[in-house]
Amino acid sequence: MKIVGSRQDNFINQPNPEIACIMLFGPDRGLVHERALTLVKTVVDDLKDPFRVVEIHGADLKSDPTRLADEAKAIAFGGGRRLILIKNVNDAITKNIADYIEIATPEDALIIIEGGELGPRSSLRKLFEKAKKAASIACYGDNARNLPIVINETLTAHGLKPTRDAMTYLVNNLGSDRSITRGELEKLSLYMGAPGSVELTDAMAAINDNAAIAMDDITQAVGYGDKTKLDKALIRTLGEGIHPIQIIRAASRHFLRLHEAAGIVASGKDPDIAMKSLKPPVMFMHVDKFRLQLQRWHPARIRDALDLLTMAEMDCKTTGEPVVAICWRTLMRITQAANH
Repeated sequence: MKIVGSRQDNFINQPNPEIACIMLFGPDRGLVHERALTLVKTVVDDLKDPFRVVEIHGADLKSDPTRLADEAKAIAFGGGRRLILIKNVNDAITKNIADYIEIATPEDALIIIEGGELGPRSSLRKLFEKAKKAASIACYGDNARNLPIVINETLTAHGLKPTRDAMTYLVNNLGSDRSITRGELEKLSLYMGAPGSVELTDAMAAINDNAAIAMDDITQAVGYGDKTKLDKALIRTLGEGIHPIQIIRAASRHFLRLHEAAGIVASGKDPDIAMKSLKPPVMFMHVDKFRLQLQRWHPARIRDALDLLTMAEMDCKTTGEPVVAICWRTLMRITQAANH
């Protein structure tokens, strides 16, 4: 079965005992691992317990088809339900998992699979989405809606509370990977040194990610139609090791916000009210640039830009063309459109 939306957190904290196998997958590897650890704690307290925890590499199941059933049905020394962690999986193990699910019982070990990105056509993904005794949970990067929750949750544990501007900065510069987000927030907590309010200057000083700044330069250059600035920002960002798909997604997020604000303006509201209505609101340092972009981009043209960005990401994943070239070409095309 497919576990989606608000059901995911409830299921992860208290999984259905009838479910024999749970697969966590998606582009946010940090979130995949974080959720896997939460599931682990519903079965065992110590992940290093050699009698109750077994870790298997996906390739091992292919070479030893009976191992999964043997491990799952083994009785733990000292009692208690056993746990099996499977990593580095692909469609090659679909039949192995399917065969086990047919004979699985609630008394068997709980199987948790940590997967990467699996497309809709993946046989392994389809198996988990359709099987009654299996569950699939997709893990995508945090967005502007739930990222503030993660930020507040982490900082509150250290007695810290971000100001509105600090929260906006953190939301704009974190979120691509849950483990990275947590790590950066822990770094911010250490930087603060004591409980209190986190100001914008504190957030900028502790999380001054050069790649994130360059990414922001890209989105601003595209939106404003500055080819020279875009060219320099792309060179800088790619040099930081950022994947072109991440750049495309950052541009998509920017144009989605621009589209939302443009819709508010089209309804008769003032651009400043539109910018404050966004969640998170536009940072004060970007207000003037964002206002100018609202003047340049009409909703229909913004939709065209979003269509180009969506197609670019699909091309990166399916055509086999150089992803850097696809990214560069698409962003330059949109940048040029800003000037017409």
